[in-house]
Amino acid sequence: MSGKQTSDNQRYPLIVGLTGGIATGKTTVSDRFAALGVDVVDTDQLARDIVQPGSAGLAAIREAFGSGVIAANGQLDRRALRGKIFNDEADRARLEQILHPRILEQMRDQLSACTSPYAIAVIPLLIEANWVGYVDRVLVVDAPPSLQRERLMSRDQRSEIEADQVLASQTTRANRLAIADDVIRNDGNPQRLIDAVATLDKQYRDYANALSVFAHHNRLERE
Repeated sequence: MSGKQTSDNQRYPLIVGLTGGIATGKTTVSDRFAALGVDVVDTDQLARDIVQPGSAGLAAIREAFGSGVIAANGQLDRRALRGKIFNDEADRARLEQILHPRILEQMRDQLSACTSPYAIAVIPLLIEANWVGYVDRVLVVDAPPSLQRERLMSRDQRSEIEADQVLASQTTRANRLAIADDVIRNDGNPQRLIDAVATLDKQYRDYANALSVFAHHNRLERE
């Protein structure tokens, strides 16, 4: 999926995969891109959408994990589900088999409808899900682990031990940085973050324009 027409006649813009560890500021960064007129597809939101009451996704989760993960109001009980899969690789894999194909289908549809020169696909588990091949560039939002821990404890009301467990459950900071084409260091300085997004926005628009020109020349040569 990249700035070209695929065999099923869907056309996609240049796709930048935005990822990063928990509490690094991915939403803040994606919101800044959106404010600059960039289409944003958030896979966390898609993951919520596909398990709404009455959905096939929620029915599949109920069948796989039992009614104990469904709240009294019919919504998915995320805390109960997290408790089931947190230390169980087999259950985690089973959940991914339910969610990932549905998320990918929705992401594909939404990206094909994007009209900005490039699109941001927010994929927190880009490495863990092995979805790097679905994007053209990888943008990592990076923050010191100490700051992530502080934000987790403040935002989610977690203890220090719980925050450390969450951080340890994700891929390492080094693994994310190793696949990055671009990095935004989010150390809590708002203006520095705004400037970094503005700089990358210009670069991505230039990349998208170059890609469009290249595709146009190729089409003319074929004609």
